[in-house]
Amino acid sequence: MNRRLLILACALASPALAADQATLERGQKEEGRSCLPCHSLRLIHSQRLSKAAWNKELDKMTGWGTKIQDRDALLEYLVANFGDDKPAAPPAMSGDGSGAKKP
Repeated sequence: MNRRLLILACALASPALAADQATLERGQKEEGRSCLPCHSLRLIHSQRLSKAAWNKELDKMTGWGTKIQDRDALLEYLVANFGDDKPAAPPAMSGDGSGAKKP
């Protein structure tokens, strides 16, 4: 009986811990508005950082002049998609898909 309650509690808690879809969509839009003027998506999406580390990166970028309009949504989006619990990003490939960088 206790095991069933534990499983049920975990199942009910999981959605509450994850950011809702609307927040993630706002965060992705904020990424385009705040991050893409200076960075490629590859640079951002290849990172695997904790929430504290993403927060520190946003502080650093703000200090360098980035205007973030929806910081909370951007932070949730980054953590949900590129958190330190996510698998490593695939390696960058050349235009021909060989993985070799062209001179």
